[in-house]
Amino acid sequence: MPVSVTMPRLGESVTEGTVTRWLKQEGERVEADEPLLEVSTDKVDTEIPSPAAGVLTRIVVGEDETAEVGSELAVIAGEGEDAGAAAPAPAEQPAAEAEPEPAALTTPSTEKPVEEEAPAPQTASAGSSEGTEIKLPALGESVTEGTVTRWLKQVGETVEADEPLLEVSTDKVDTEIPSPVAGTVLEIKVGEDETAEVGAVLAVIGTPGSAPAAAPAPSQAPAPQAEPKPEPKPEPKQEAPAQPAPQPRIESAPAPQIGESYATPTPAAETKQPAAPAQPAAPAAETVKSNGAGDAGYVTPLVRKLAAEKGVDLSTLSGTGVGGRIRKQDVLDAAEQARSAAPTAKPTANAPVETTTEQRKAQAKAEPSPLRGRTEKLTRIRATIARRMVESLQVSAQLTTVVEVDVTKIANLRNKAKADFQAKHGVKLTFLPFFALATVEALQQHPVVNSSIDVEAGTVTYHGAEHLGIAVDAPRGLVVPVIKDAGDLNLGGLAKRISDVAERTRNNKIGPDELGGGTFTLTNTGSRGALFDTPIINQPQVGILGLGAVVKRPVIVNDPELGEIIAPRSMVYLALSYDHRIVDGADAARFLGTLKERLEGGHFEADLGL
Repeated sequence: MPVSVTMPRLGESVTEGTVTRWLKQEGERVEADEPLLEVSTDKVDTEIPSPAAGVLTRIVVGEDETAEVGSELAVIAGEGEDAGAAAPAPAEQPAAEAEPEPAALTTPSTEKPVEEEAPAPQTASAGSSEGTEIKLPALGESVTEGTVTRWLKQVGETVEADEPLLEVSTDKVDTEIPSPVAGTVLEIKVGEDETAEVGAVLAVIGTPGSAPAAAPAPSQAPAPQAEPKPEPKPEPKQEAPAQPAPQPRIESAPAPQIGESYATPTPAAETKQPAAPAQPAAPAAETVKSNGAGDAGYVTPLVRKLAAEKGVDLSTLSGTGVGGRIRKQDVLDAAEQARSAAPTAKPTANAPVETTTEQRKAQAKAEPSPLRGRTEKLTRIRATIARRMVESLQVSAQLTTVVEVDVTKIANLRNKAKADFQAKHGVKLTFLPFFALATVEALQQHPVVNSSIDVEAGTVTYHGAEHLGIAVDAPRGLVVPVIKDAGDLNLGGLAKRISDVAERTRNNKIGPDELGGGTFTLTNTGSRGALFDTPIINQPQVGILGLGAVVKRPVIVNDPELGEIIAPRSMVYLALSYDHRIVDGADAARFLGTLKERLEGGHFEADLGL
């Protein structure tokens, strides 16, 4: 029966998405959980997998068209028995797996010994007494499933507690799943590019030094007749396709289509991969070709954008992902190799001895950007930023007030305590945590700057907590993650939270729920050397504070003994843009005055343990 592909919910506040690319066209075959299309929302760019196997008979929403959550995107029609199995597969999976075993026992008499061996892997994998089951954790309130994109450990390898075990991709985030215990990977139940529900068992880890479970051997070895030496018992090949265990199919099926690319990273799998059945190889190879982009293989939008920014030619890369897929790390590695090779190549051709580090940097800066002369379609997030910035200026009456602050005392405290601070908290002590702490304290004294206005209802809401947004310059554009209840954190807590959300935002691992709900925003334009700017308010907030660069310059100061003297001081400009509909100029001046007094006083010794 036909299966309808609908737009999933990609976040609590996401109501629609734009189809950026169809990975399959009408009339093409698609497998269950195979990437079908790419969708872009205001927060994330992601792939939508096919809910069933069959033929894509109709595309309802074309590329660059927007559809609401729950609306129909395409229709997939089943083919013969496969179509019938695809529709009820999610609901009847346990029953479907239980029935083939007695059927297989009664058909050929030669399969009886194999069937007696088949339950062994199921018992070993299910028996948690011999190992610890690794389950897919909840990765967000609205996330119900995740796709395993890469296993960082293979069967038989040891893993330490809290060491990254695998990478999982969901509709919202891409993240690593750490191992909860130390031990040996006995079994992998969900292979790469397979989707599992939250709570599903992904792998089994035994005690350190324990042997891998017998599950992979009998199920992988039945396929080969040419190599029965390691596993002489299971000879028939008929049972390999019939067994429902997910891991054997994942490890054996890709081997015929990729060849030596799997043998390089995993030598242990080299003897098992030639034993893969020929039947799964054909559709797998078709998947790689149909999803491919020339010789480079299938590439996600994030990887394509990253390659353009780094100047990497995707056609020259060999992907390390499943099916030869080019991953983000492949692009980063290629860019790093090109960067490291460039300085060595140029001195060799010119003057290898006399070329200095400064000259190499100058040569690298002189290289033109690969984006010169190109016209590209706006990404969804860039189009969203453009629209919201214009809307913000149209909705609110924005005005910017700038003050100059002497942060010499903070600079001295920072130089004195930064080594101990990093050793204690694990993050560098920058000026930003000082500004953030002073800001939330000032917001508590001046709640009008920490409010929101509803003109239609004729109301103003003074927020009871300080949810501080931090503008982050991420590869995909300007993103503002929010630190909830920032007013409850001390200097060390703010420093760690700022470092954490900034890093996860740049690595595209921030959750959609962490990108909303802010009541006030900080933007550190001084990190790029700007003295100050006039930032645009992030609606529906009524204020945003721009932090300029901290620079040393001569300033006239009052000395108790010498009077007015000129001395070098660490100075910074703070620019407050505010909504003049609710915040008056005097309110803004009072807020900045409180902020200036707190920073120039420099009384942060208690927060630094001095």
